[in-house]
Amino acid sequence: MKRPAFKDIKSFAEFQKYYWYRAELKAICQKLQLSHTGNKTELLQVIEQYYAGHMTPPQKQIKVKQPLTQKRLTLTSPLLACGFSMNERFRRFFAEQTGQQRFRYTADMAAAWKKVKRSHDHEFTLGDLLQVYRGKSDYAHYDAAACQWNAFVRDFCRDTNNAACKNKIKAASILWQIVKEGDQPKVYSPQLAEKNWEKIKNF
Repeated sequence: MKRPAFKDIKSFAEFQKYYWYRAELKAICQKLQLSHTGNKTELLQVIEQYYAGHMTPPQKQIKVKQPLTQKRLTLTSPLLACGFSMNERFRRFFAEQTGQQRFRYTADMAAAWKKVKRSHDHEFTLGDLLQVYRGKSDYAHYDAAACQWNAFVRDFCRDTNNAACKNKIKAASILWQIVKEGDQPKVYSPQLAEKNWEKIKNF
């Protein structure tokens, strides 16, 4: 099923049937003069609101003068005030807090830091970020929807029925194109490969 142009889609339910890249969502929002920043989930929320009759205007970027960077780090240090960055200095701080010598930042921590910068949240502290790391905060979550293609390829390659395909990425991309342009779930299934085997068997 060929995906219709945005102007021909009459409801958000219909819009959701098709796969959209983040760049496409951003372009749609820009054309409608709506907020066009954030990840795919946030852009989809703006478009959902548009279909519901609510316009989400673009946010004005306000340059905020940052206070002097705090030298001593504590759990109450706001990220924007202490010059936070996902670097070695703060890795050592979190290693001390968690007792993990090889502390690693999580995707949710990165999402939270991105939200703090975007919203100029001067109240969000290192302690709050530690709560995100521990899974005890819903402040922000990594946009897993952006990884649909990676999951699709992974599942295609794991399916032993596709062992005959030497160029699995190419074969998977053909199936992905079918899924992306249709209204079925954006996931791999053995039935999908079986149904379209003639199109991928020579790869």
